[in-house]
Amino acid sequence: MKGFREFILRGNVVDLAIAVLIGAAFGALVKSFTENLLTPLLGVFGGVRDFSALSFSINGSEFGIGAFINAVIAFLITAAVLYFLVVKPVNTLMARYRTQPEPKAPVRECPECLSKIPVQATRCAFCTAQVAPAA
Repeated sequence: MKGFREFILRGNVVDLAIAVLIGAAFGALVKSFTENLLTPLLGVFGGVRDFSALSFSINGSEFGIGAFINAVIAFLITAAVLYFLVVKPVNTLMARYRTQPEPKAPVRECPECLSKIPVQATRCAFCTAQVAPAA
């Protein structure tokens, strides 16, 4: 039991569990917002009292298009919130702390093997030929 307790109490496992629970709660919140506030408001303009009950049938098969539209709207709201409140700020933060790549040292060609060597080199690292210093 000691090993299991240490595993559970590690920071990243607890953080992941909290993130999953918050994500599920946020998903339920967006679903409730969509079903109880947003689609009834859209139903007012469409002349339908309960937008989520909007459906049609073909040969006795019922297609619940209102429930599908609710799910699409909830997905789009969740994706937009995640993008603007998580992805965009993290990208901005990462861009701020990104280090610039080191500038490349000037190079020249070795007269013997034609490989690229630093300008200050006096011997080629590839063919070990003596190279006159650059002027």
